[in-house]
Amino acid sequence: GFKRLAVPSTAILGIALLYFVCVMLASQTALRSKLQHSIDVISATTNAPAEWFSWKTDVQNNHIAAAQDPAASTEEAEPIMPTLPLVRLPGWPSDFPDDLNDYRQSVLQNTSWASENEKHRAEIAPYVWHHRGPADSLDEQSRSADHETSQRAMREMARLGILPSPDRRANAYFVVLIRNRELNQFLPTLRQLEDRFNKRHHYPYLFLNDEPFSQRFMQFVAASTSSNVTFATIPSDHWSLPDFVDEAEAAEARRRMKESNVIYGGSLSYRHMCRFNSGFFYKHPLLQSVDWYWRVEPGVDFYCDLDYDPFMYMQENGKLYSFVIALKELEATIPSLWQHTLEYMQKTNATSDLMSFFVSKTGNYNLCHFWSNFEIASLNWLRSDAYDSYFTYLDKAKGFFMERWGDAPVHSIAAGMLLNRDQVHFFDDIGYRHESFMHCPDTVNSMSMKLKCQCPKRKNFDSSEGSCLPRWKSYVPSLWTQRDTDEALRLMREARIVDSVYDPKIVVERRRWYSFFSGF
Repeated sequence: GFKRLAVPSTAILGIALLYFVCVMLASQTALRSKLQHSIDVISATTNAPAEWFSWKTDVQNNHIAAAQDPAASTEEAEPIMPTLPLVRLPGWPSDFPDDLNDYRQSVLQNTSWASENEKHRAEIAPYVWHHRGPADSLDEQSRSADHETSQRAMREMARLGILPSPDRRANAYFVVLIRNRELNQFLPTLRQLEDRFNKRHHYPYLFLNDEPFSQRFMQFVAASTSSNVTFATIPSDHWSLPDFVDEAEAAEARRRMKESNVIYGGSLSYRHMCRFNSGFFYKHPLLQSVDWYWRVEPGVDFYCDLDYDPFMYMQENGKLYSFVIALKELEATIPSLWQHTLEYMQKTNATSDLMSFFVSKTGNYNLCHFWSNFEIASLNWLRSDAYDSYFTYLDKAKGFFMERWGDAPVHSIAAGMLLNRDQVHFFDDIGYRHESFMHCPDTVNSMSMKLKCQCPKRKNFDSSEGSCLPRWKSYVPSLWTQRDTDEALRLMREARIVDSVYDPKIVVERRRWYSFFSGF
């Protein structure tokens, strides 16, 4: 008997196991029922979703909603627009009639202006607005003879993170030609420029547009820098077809270039921009008393900290023009620019030790130019009679509209003709990108540049096939004389004779022989 009780039978073990499973299932059902009851209570009282980890459900629902409405995932809430004071410039008109179109027409029709600059000043005055940045006003107060005023200003500068302006600054501006719609492209560029350089120098900005700037544009730009900012329109004379260009002929030229797939070949506004940058921006009324400019475009990047002042470097070292990227122009955009340049040089007996940089061994333009979307240069040089005379000659040749001459080759060839090699500077230590073209200093062999620069891992254009920088670095100044101009013109005319006379004769001869042998 004792033996049977110590060793249970297989049936008893099976019954015990079945009982245990039933108990577990009953407990799980009761627990699930209790949890569901709790969720229902929470849902009824708090209107919360009836699932645990509801934050994950919310994220999932957001993804589903974004998939159904793509705009919902990309559109960000519009930031609150600042309300900074925008004022008229001292000495400029401040009262205007309600109808600004009538005002503008009356200005343009008035023939009694003492000068073009006076007329342009009156035309753009209603659209000129200025914001005095805190750096300028606080720096002035910090230098006050009143100790309390000075200390209060210095404390405020420390609170805002504004560095004192250097004792010596050049008479210079950043010049930005931009449209209202390019604001979002420009703000990151402005932030980089401020962080890399201008937060230590507080140079002012001048923004130019062929249309009035919007309040949104002006407010967000003014709020993004501690420097002074001025907004203005462009005089209509500087952004329109001149009287000597036939509108129908210009339209036909654009049509042909567009059909030939020339970049911007069909664009009239691009031609206005190139002509304005070639010969008018330095005549703007707000730049007449300024010595230096740094051209900035929306969407560009600056990669390196600048611990010195490029304006002062240019001023103290006799430099008049500078660049970061040098490349070749598209020949289809400037087919007759070199011919007109040589004819102008022959007329004016121009000599320079830099012009040979731009000339091939055959005497033709080698298409090299300094890319002008970045340039720091002397406004006094551009306003000189020598430069303005060259631009006027080109303008009368109509190439800005009948072809598609760019301001980059115009500035570059003018520098080659009017400046010497040591008056043009390559800013190797300014890391820069425009579109897909990037210049970055040598951060591998230079620890100093490595510490100052944060260049992306992409190809440096300096070593690309289309770069003219290797030619610049190896260029030895060679005096260009009147004889060189005459010889280049002779070679060009001979080449044109060959193209227009001998080649067709050769073609005729080939056709005659082809016809002869086709009979065999």
